[in-house]
Amino acid sequence: MNISTTDSVPGRRITATKGLALGSTVRAKHVGKDLAAGLKSIVGGELKGYSEMLNETREESLSRMIAHAQELGADSVIGFRFMASNIAGGASEILTYGTAVTTEIA
Repeated sequence: MNISTTDSVPGRRITATKGLALGSTVRAKHVGKDLAAGLKSIVGGELKGYSEMLNETREESLSRMIAHAQELGADSVIGFRFMASNIAGGASEILTYGTAVTTEIA
């Protein structure tokens, strides 16, 4: 699967647009991570538990978008973006989206 943040895939020509490909996941904070983050905020530094959670969340969302694009019959996604939002106290959504397309070598 080719994924591009631009409106094209270098070296390939778009042959068809298949539609919007989406991937999403919602994660909640773990109480243990909250406590550790609270302590870490006193002394400063990276909140590694949250960084790991966000990396896992982005990967899951990306995997779901790729699966959706494949279901649409696409071999590439253009205009790829991530978006994050808070849904409720302690819960966040990561959304990935882009335009699913088919391509051929230019």
